Amino acid sequence: MQRIEKAFSDLSARGSKALVTFTTAGDPDYATSLEIMKGLPKMGANIIELGMPFSDPMADGPAIQRSSQRALRSGQTLGKTLQMVRSFREGDSTTPVILMGYYNPIYVFPVDRFLAEAVEAGVDGLIVVDVPPEADDELCLPALAAGLNFIRLAAPTTDDRRLKSVLANTSGFVYYVSITGITGTRAPDLGAVSKNVGRIKAQTSLPVVVGFGVRTPEQAKAISTVADGVVVGSALVDAIAQSLDDHGTATDLTIRSVLDLVGQLSAGMKAS
Repeated sequence: MQRIEKAFSDLSARGSKALVTFTTAGDPDYATSLEIMKGLPKMGANIIELGMPFSDPMADGPAIQRSSQRALRSGQTLGKTLQMVRSFREGDSTTPVILMGYYNPIYVFPVDRFLAEAVEAGVDGLIVVDVPPEADDELCLPALAAGLNFIRLAAPTTDDRRLKSVLANTSGFVYYVSITGITGTRAPDLGAVSKNVGRIKAQTSLPVVVGFGVRTPEQAKAISTVADGVVVGSALVDAIAQSLDDHGTATDLTIRSVLDLVGQLSAGMKAS
């Protein structure tokens, strides 16, 4: 059983839902980002999404755009992101790690080398938001052949016909984007989310997690009642940004502020 599948199986057996956290690799610097990553599982993160910094993150809102800019300024590269996963795996062999981002950095790496190094480093899955099902030969099918889950996004605008294409080669889980537009800009509507999660579940046995717009423990709890997991990203990268000094450098508050928020989100989801 792969790590992502086992995580959802174990959570289901306990009657729990997955807290999926997103941070950008190298934000605000490599060492701080790695320490945050190492601390996430202890605070209740069940699955870690690690953003691959990119200069043009078109699906992301201002908070995550700025996190990519901070990471790139600090010297983060795709190679260093893979090294972060290797370092994380030295102390954690069970928490699933998903790399999320855009195709360009993978394409220039290039693809074959990236997939081989990702597997070697201990990556479990990929979310690459700008590679559609029509281009599965480019990355999705090679990733599946290498043993990586390829996780696709469905949105409120994904009709039933399109959903079949989205689900065709998806594995691990389905990521439901709860709002139209970019990350972190609006709060999700619970009624609409519930309806669309149900529609997706009617066509797949995969878990469905919900992200884009979930920022508070109360929102995470509400979404977890209708989905298999909740993704929180913009709130965490905002916590990083707000902890930095005037020069954009990490302070004594940076790691703790992020991990405390994750602990609050986890506790909120578990509350009756």
